[in-house]
Amino acid sequence: MCVSVSQVSRFRIHLLGSPCCERVHGWLKNSSSPKLLNVRASSVNGKSRWVRRNVSTTTQGSSSSRSNTKSSVLGGAVPVTRIIDAENNATKIQPRENLQQRLAESKDLSKLITVIVSDLETTGLSRVKERIIEIAAQDLAGGENSTFQSLINPGVPILNASIHGIRNDMVCRPEVPRMEEMIPIFLRYVQSRQKPGGYVMIVAHNGKTFDFPFLINEFNRCSYDIPHNWLFFDSLPLARESMKSVEATVKPKASLSALGDYYNLSRDGQAHRALSDVLLLSQVFQRLTIDLKLSLPDLVLRSYTASDLTTAMAKNNKKA
Repeated sequence: MCVSVSQVSRFRIHLLGSPCCERVHGWLKNSSSPKLLNVRASSVNGKSRWVRRNVSTTTQGSSSSRSNTKSSVLGGAVPVTRIIDAENNATKIQPRENLQQRLAESKDLSKLITVIVSDLETTGLSRVKERIIEIAAQDLAGGENSTFQSLINPGVPILNASIHGIRNDMVCRPEVPRMEEMIPIFLRYVQSRQKPGGYVMIVAHNGKTFDFPFLINEFNRCSYDIPHNWLFFDSLPLARESMKSVEATVKPKASLSALGDYYNLSRDGQAHRALSDVLLLSQVFQRLTIDLKLSLPDLVLRSYTASDLTTAMAKNNKKA
């Protein structure tokens, strides 16, 4: 398994299809049709698959046959589900000023970058006072153990359950980790997906304003540093840019749900649950990069470092 949650005694492994495992959440499937993600249950091609799962924590992934289709993220005819080349012989680039520019100019960029789509659910909107209660992520390269999801015990009451449906009784359980326990588990998941010596691009919708400040604050609160090889990408500006170019009397909105409707994509699960939003954003993000004809260097140049985000957060705090 990609995430070493076996080191935490409360995590268990179940065979897919057993009564205690409800479903496999999904994986990327390369297709020219709008539905790039295929959500299955119990088995894949008749073969049982292993997943880690308990009441609140799940890791999952898959491999399947793929055909080629155009993806502007690599600027040519490549499998959409493998936006990033899976070769692992990358040369490490040391963090420094103008990191995004230096990375974008690399001839082996596809061998350096891993793109992971993410989403958070929280107890409220305050990036300082509120806490994360659910986290999910998916590596766009697909493959085995590409998806991660877990509830998190915030240690404070959840007063906005009407938004996401996550109640206090769902997180106040012995098997649900607190944030200080979840961070090393999530780090192991991300490390298992990145290429040797490479960089990880964390993608979130409205990430610069919401998800990334929450994540940085929680890392700081738990005395963890954001890894130097993480970049952050907000997909909301892409959505706004793309929807402006749509020829329609009424311009489509740039929210994730509106984008799913615009691209006629199906959703697995309810809106405002982390994994459901991640699976939808994985499809939407690829569509946006194709519509805007963006290459991987283009995405890197539009990304942020943790330092960039911390500086922006400090400025916003002064204005407030």
